[in-house]
Amino acid sequence: MTISRKLRQSLVLLLTLGAIIASSIAFAAKPIYSGGRDRAAIKGYDPVAYFTKNKPVKGLKEFTHKSNGATWMFSSAENRDLFISNPEKYTPQFGGYCAYAVSRNTTASIRPEFFTIHDNKLYLNFSNSVHKKWMKNKEGFIADAEKNWPKIIRE
Repeated sequence: MTISRKLRQSLVLLLTLGAIIASSIAFAAKPIYSGGRDRAAIKGYDPVAYFTKNKPVKGLKEFTHKSNGATWMFSSAENRDLFISNPEKYTPQFGGYCAYAVSRNTTASIRPEFFTIHDNKLYLNFSNSVHKKWMKNKEGFIADAEKNWPKIIRE
């Protein structure tokens, strides 16, 4: 065996070990989902509007608030102030990640139009098909997600 062959085998072994180690490390999710163009929480949608208008409403850059490491956008100063006075009420469950995905012990982005308010809490979903699945057993999925969420955001 030549030196170059031994070196090549060593490199392959090191790369393989590195891949195994990297795949075994759990990467914690940020506590608040902030994807989309605006890099704002829940893709820049107003979390209060889900409760007051029962529909997704795009937030405006002039009505923002930073909380829990994220920038939240609101459709009005009134909604911003309601959020500031009671963020626990208006913050979507599981940091605004797809609630169904969290129930499956992972995270996924959301589409703001697929939502549920259940027991006065906001849940968001990834797509229409996921939302339909979610609606068939939301209480069971919520229970699973509540067990998984602390592990997902740990570290």
